[in-house]
Amino acid sequence: MILGIGVDLIKIARMNRWVDQGGLIERYFHPKEVDDAVSRGPTAMAASLAARYAAKEALAKAIGTGLKHFKLREVQVVNDPHGKPEILLHGEALRMMDEFGGKRIHLSLTHELDNAVAMVVIEG
Repeated sequence: MILGIGVDLIKIARMNRWVDQGGLIERYFHPKEVDDAVSRGPTAMAASLAARYAAKEALAKAIGTGLKHFKLREVQVVNDPHGKPEILLHGEALRMMDEFGGKRIHLSLTHELDNAVAMVVIEG
């Protein structure tokens, strides 16, 4: 059964500004997400981070809590061996998902020109 759906859109330029400002990337992203984005090279880094940030926002919308109950770093976007994006939860984010009754998270990411979009579906 579907428990929640969330979608979010982020301007890639926003991530470019965050990269230039010290501390914001580390505040909102899991260290492995940062490493993955850096490994993609400077051109793709901002698009990768923007899509991942949109995923975090979309997850918060799907749960219905917004961002006030867990840290964004506790939501980690990874890719499976085939490149499919997945969400791993840690700490309070994992607790919130358990409390919500979520058993499976489906994630889709895309970016084009100036924007990155994420869609999350939570199954119970």
